[in-house]
Amino acid sequence: MHRPAQRLPRILISAAVVPVMLVAAGCSSDSGSDSGDAAKKDSDAKPSASATKAAVVKEAAYAKLPEPCKVFSSKTLGELVPKASKSGKEGRSDDTATRGSCSWDSLEDKGVKGSQFRWLSVSLLRFESDQTRGTGEKLASAYYAEQVQDVRAETGATNAKSEPVSGTGNEATAVSYDLKKKEGTFKQQVVVARAENIVVSVDYNGAGLAGDKAPSAEDLSKAALKAAKEAVEAVVTANQSGGSGSGSGSGESASPSKGEPSASASKPPAKN
Repeated sequence: MHRPAQRLPRILISAAVVPVMLVAAGCSSDSGSDSGDAAKKDSDAKPSASATKAAVVKEAAYAKLPEPCKVFSSKTLGELVPKASKSGKEGRSDDTATRGSCSWDSLEDKGVKGSQFRWLSVSLLRFESDQTRGTGEKLASAYYAEQVQDVRAETGATNAKSEPVSGTGNEATAVSYDLKKKEGTFKQQVVVARAENIVVSVDYNGAGLAGDKAPSAEDLSKAALKAAKEAVEAVVTANQSGGSGSGSGSGESASPSKGEPSASASKPPAKN
């Protein structure tokens, strides 16, 4: 008669243990959930290696500029500016790795028959890729377009003409116009070209002074185009392994070399 009474406390004790175990299991489950959420947030906060690589801007194609006073061969200088010093007059630059210029002037005095004046200049501007502004090629292309517009809008220009040029870098435009000065009317020929991340501008003009007749605009234009092609070739040569950057007129092409980045360029030196 007393056995049922003895078993009752044991049953109650066992029933009391079950809720405690359930609570402990619930705490353990919550802790695991919090840990998983924290790991997920940490993973989301850190970019993957592939995402980081995708954000890097492509390196500019050309790492060097040729020496500006050596972009033309002696033969070309002899044809375009026959009475000029072959060494040329190099423009001042605060960063020769990104910008440079050189000019030559020639005066052929014919005595009482007058004289023939010629002026040739070349300017080069190299753009580096920039993480926020874009690739060197993109920056150079935008600057190339600005330069063409500036030449077309030259103050006082008359009989202006412009046309695209093929076979001279990635893109090129030739602009010709007449410009009247106190000495006479000058026939201006400007070729702006882009070779990857480098913009090349060649300015060639001529005039007949003291009564001599004006030179042929067509002849000057052909000479300016030849000079522009040679300047672009000098850019390619300068970026070949061991290239000197001197004008050769060879027309050879090469893959650009890679180099250390330099400061981004803005505007080339002003023309003389």
